[in-house]
Amino acid sequence: MADLTSNFIGIKSPNPFWLASAPPTDKAYNVERAYEAGWGGVVWKTLGSEGPPVVNVNGPRYGAIWGADRRLLGLNNIELITDRPLQVNLDEIKMVKRKWRDRAMVLSLMVPCDEESWKDILARIEDTEADGVELNFGCPHGMAERGMGSAVGQVPEYIEMVTRWVKKHSRMPCIVKLTPNINDIRKPAEAAHQGGADAVSLINTINSITSVNLDSFSPEPMIDGKGTHGGYCGPAVKPIALNMVAEIARNAATRGLPISGIGGVTTWRDAAEFMALGAGNVQVCTAAMTYGFKIVAEMISGLSEYLDDKQMALSDLVGRATPNVTDWQFLNLNYVTKAKIDQDACIKCGRCYAACEDTSHQAIAMKPGRVFEVMDDECVACNLCVNVCPVEACITMVEVPKGGLDQRTGRTVGDYANWTTHPNNPSVAAAE
Repeated sequence: MADLTSNFIGIKSPNPFWLASAPPTDKAYNVERAYEAGWGGVVWKTLGSEGPPVVNVNGPRYGAIWGADRRLLGLNNIELITDRPLQVNLDEIKMVKRKWRDRAMVLSLMVPCDEESWKDILARIEDTEADGVELNFGCPHGMAERGMGSAVGQVPEYIEMVTRWVKKHSRMPCIVKLTPNINDIRKPAEAAHQGGADAVSLINTINSITSVNLDSFSPEPMIDGKGTHGGYCGPAVKPIALNMVAEIARNAATRGLPISGIGGVTTWRDAAEFMALGAGNVQVCTAAMTYGFKIVAEMISGLSEYLDDKQMALSDLVGRATPNVTDWQFLNLNYVTKAKIDQDACIKCGRCYAACEDTSHQAIAMKPGRVFEVMDDECVACNLCVNVCPVEACITMVEVPKGGLDQRTGRTVGDYANWTTHPNNPSVAAAE
C-alpha cells in the first residue's frame, strides 16, 4: 500500500486524515477511540478562557437536510465551544498525547480579542505537549455575539493581529481556521499569512437555517418555541469548500501557504479532490458523526489504492489540479463536445428529454418506441442531460475533432476566428 505518512507544517501523523474540532473531539474517551480506529490526528474541540462560562442548550443542537433516500446531506449545529472546564481538557490532552505520540494533536482555541487573553491561554496549554494550535475564527453563532469566532474571521486586520500575538507568545505551529461567511476568502487567508500563520484550514461552517417547523413556525432545531441560525456542514458544503481551497492555493499572495481542507469530506475521493486542489491534509467531522470513527479505514485503503494505481506519492497529489483551475475568460472556446446517448444502456425514462425540452435547448428528440436521440445542430453541450440521467455513463459528452463541423454554429471546430481578439479575452477588454 502507498505510504500515507503525513508531515503537515512539521506535524507528523500516520495518514492525512484528521478529525476536525467538534463534538467527536471533546474529550479523551472520544479521541482515544478515534486513534484506535486509525485517524491520523485530531483537532481538540475548541477551548476557551476561564471567563464567562460557556453554557450550551439542553434541547436539540442539530438540524439536518436529507436526500430522498434519507442520506444525510447537511447538518446544522447551534452548539458552542467546549463547556467543560479548561483544566479538565488540558489534563486529558496531556494524558492522551503521551499515550499516542505518533498521532497529531492540535488544539483549537477561541478567546476574547485582546493580547493578554491569548497570551494567558497559550501559557496554559504549553505543557500539554500538543503539536500545534488552530485559531477558531469561524464559528458563526453564539461566540460571534461575544466578539469571537466569525466576528474576528470576517475582519482581516483582526486575523493578522491575533495571529501575530499567537506567534509571539507560542512555540507551536499555528493554523488559522477561516470562515466561509465572507465575500472573498483570499483576504483573510492573506491576513493570516501576513500575521505569520504556518497554515490555514477551511472551511468552517456556513451560517444557515436548515428548516422551519410549519406547525410551530419556528426555525429548527427548536428550543422552547424559538430557533436561531447555526453552522452548516456536511457533504452539501463540499463544492463551496473546494472552490475556496482552490482560490487560496492559486492566489499569488498565498501561493505555497499550507492548507488543511475541511468541508464535506466523506470518502477517500473527497479527500483526494481537496488535496489535488492544494490541501496538504483534510479534516473530517460530519462523516464521523454520521457513520462512526471506523469510516477512516475506507478512506485509508481507498486513498492508498488510488495512489498505487496512479504510481503517485501522496506529496505528488497535493496541488496537482491547481494549475488547471482558471477564470472563465481563459476557457478554450475552440473546444466543442456533443452529448451522445448509449442506446443499449438507456432505460427509456425520458429524464434527459424532459430536462432538455423544458429547460434547456430542445436538443433531444423522442422517436417512436421512446428512443431518445441527440440533435447535434441544437446541442450546446451544457451537460444537463448527463447530470439528470439515472444511469451512469449512459450519456457522455464526446469531443468533436478539430476540423470537423459544428452543426449548431456552422463553424469549423478549432478555427474560432481570432480567439486572441475575442471580446471574452481579458487582454482585449483591457485594450478597449
